[in-house]
Amino acid sequence: MYKTHITHQAYDFKTLRNLMAKATPPRSGDYLAGVAAANHLERVAAQWVLADVPLKQFLNEALVPYEQDEVTRLIIDGHDSAAFAPVSHLTVGDFRNWLLSDAAGTEALSVLAPGLTPEMVAAVSKIMRIQDLILVAKKCRVITRFRNTIGLENRLSTRLQPNHPTDHPAGVAASLLDGLLYGCGDAVIGINPASDNLEATSRLLHMLHEVIERYHIPTQACILAHVTTTLKAIAQGAPVDLVFQSIAGTQKANDSFGINLNLLHEAHAAVQELGRGSLFENGILGDNCMYFETGQGSALSANAHEGLDQQTCEARAYAVARKFKPLLVNTVVGFIGPEYLYDGKQIIRAGLEDHFCGKLLGLPMGCDVCYTNHAEADQDDMDMLLTQFAVAGGTFIMGVPGADDVMLNYQSTSFHDALYLRQVLGLRPAPEFEQWLQQHQIFNTDNQLQPLSDIPALFKPALQQLQASADEHQR
Repeated sequence: MYKTHITHQAYDFKTLRNLMAKATPPRSGDYLAGVAAANHLERVAAQWVLADVPLKQFLNEALVPYEQDEVTRLIIDGHDSAAFAPVSHLTVGDFRNWLLSDAAGTEALSVLAPGLTPEMVAAVSKIMRIQDLILVAKKCRVITRFRNTIGLENRLSTRLQPNHPTDHPAGVAASLLDGLLYGCGDAVIGINPASDNLEATSRLLHMLHEVIERYHIPTQACILAHVTTTLKAIAQGAPVDLVFQSIAGTQKANDSFGINLNLLHEAHAAVQELGRGSLFENGILGDNCMYFETGQGSALSANAHEGLDQQTCEARAYAVARKFKPLLVNTVVGFIGPEYLYDGKQIIRAGLEDHFCGKLLGLPMGCDVCYTNHAEADQDDMDMLLTQFAVAGGTFIMGVPGADDVMLNYQSTSFHDALYLRQVLGLRPAPEFEQWLQQHQIFNTDNQLQPLSDIPALFKPALQQLQASADEHQR
């Protein structure tokens, strides 16, 4: 039992799971699930009590029973007690103080990451202000490699997202070319297919492979099909760089996605065997070849949250991601809708929490700074999250034509948003991609965008081909 008194009012929190939920900053999904604090006073009481919980307690009291949940078993069985030792004597509140201190530098946090569980980092995030989340995440450095190097200091990468409502090759190619000419695409060129079938997936994979090979672009491609579809594509010899899958923080939620840990192990082994990453100067083969997406509320939307608050459930998904050493992890923060994150304030807080928790656990965290059209949010809110995320050292953002995804029908970030962040904060693309941009005069040597009136000769045949395709379609 976890208890406290505030202004002569007694508060009893029967379990650690209940305490975690009541301590969470307000969000609509937790009210929907019936686990949120009844009012601000109960929330403060829960945060007060949570600050005094020893970190070790999270190893002794599983929030979802070990026997019934493979994510819990993954967390407990994979815990690195030696890495945990330096902070094992701390409470959640003490841990917050240590994280904010100069003692918690980049190297110390990297060594600590395997010793932390998702529940520990979720707990400490619940008693942090936004500036705390930014400060600590900024100190974390997670570097991954496939055909370029992602996550270096003072770098910001982008996923070029050329979605099309019918997967029409000319439509995809037009968005792809547009994004490249704005310097986007170093994290990945990633397409959400309009139909999740093998034929469409293979066709798009071959198209992106041809573009990357023809123009010698130091990046990687990914079709965001279900993992089973991608496995079939690999079996048929399709050029797969990264395997994508949406993941969640409970076994029941992952079951609803049609996945489990064994299936992810199979996919990871299959794509690694292809060895399509670059060999870097230091002799390292780029072998971070998984791309995961998550989002607060996904488990609740499947009625599979196991009584957890949605932010703790989200952090548990990062244990699944961490197991497979991914190139990229993306929290699609506002995509599910206002039933889970009601307005701009809740979306901003959630995005920074997710980034903080993922980085502490050793993951290369990106954020789809986004909202649906029925949320109480607008582009000003997204500019706030976009800027704060980049200040916090975020790994990558989305690049969507006009910030309006014509296939998924939600609002995200545009190619121009990446230019804004790089200009204001002095951030640069991945080094190999930056060199390619300068070599082909898309960026100048000061990383400024060249005038589009002077289209690089490299792309002029592609533009002519697109124009011919458009003319034919018009006829």
